[in-house]
Amino acid sequence: MTYGKTRKKLHDIIFEADTPAGKWFDILLLIAILLSVVVVMLDSVDSLNIKYGVVFYYIEWLLTLLFTIEYVLRIIAVKKPSSYIFSFYGIIDFLAILPTYLSLFITGSHYLIVIRILRLLRVFRVLKLMRYVGAANNLRIALKQSQGRIIVFFEVVMVLVVIIGSMMYLIEGPENGFTSIPKAIYWAIVTVTTVGYGDIAPQTVPGQTLASLLMITGYAIIAVPTGIITVEMGKMEKQKKISSNTQVCRNCGYDQHDDDAIYCKICGEKL
Repeated sequence: MTYGKTRKKLHDIIFEADTPAGKWFDILLLIAILLSVVVVMLDSVDSLNIKYGVVFYYIEWLLTLLFTIEYVLRIIAVKKPSSYIFSFYGIIDFLAILPTYLSLFITGSHYLIVIRILRLLRVFRVLKLMRYVGAANNLRIALKQSQGRIIVFFEVVMVLVVIIGSMMYLIEGPENGFTSIPKAIYWAIVTVTTVGYGDIAPQTVPGQTLASLLMITGYAIIAVPTGIITVEMGKMEKQKKISSNTQVCRNCGYDQHDDDAIYCKICGEKL
């Protein structure tokens, strides 16, 4: 078997979910990801760390080595390694193995391994839930198309909390917990987002009146970005049909092909 055929076979197993080998590879990968996250969580429990810390340590390193081999194989399997390395999944895969190696130099950094949970996004491909992958892609596109309006919206919110925070600092003052304008702005952000920690609260009638107006405004503010994104997603549903295949281009890594696609719409590579 030539190198080209070997690389194609490797690509079909690692990147595709339509073949039996590819499906089993992804299922075993998902199990390993879950196991690694669970091990890190259990290792953070003092009583378990004392009893099984060494076991957790070796399991963590074994899984990291397996993920490292998988990462290298993914790079080998594609014609243009940079298309995978700098893709969303490529960056996540790299970050998933990085914390364990960093733990050799920075104590406690291995707990960042929980970022591996993001790799479970591949479960949609394995379980053929492509309509949800399509919905996720639609959400990503909708966010991108509405980013201008969302940025303007957040600018307005930031101006609002700065003004309200400054006013509350003048009304309440340090004696009521508003020791500075930044502290008052923090209170305004907590209030307008309806979080309400309660660590700072206005004590005077004018301050409570202003806080009440900000609370009411907060409910209206929450609905604005949701409405913007919903409108864009509605447009996407009308304009774009969600594909149900799992094909990934070996050349450029594009994975949003139509069901009847024979060639990649980005680079022209045969699928």
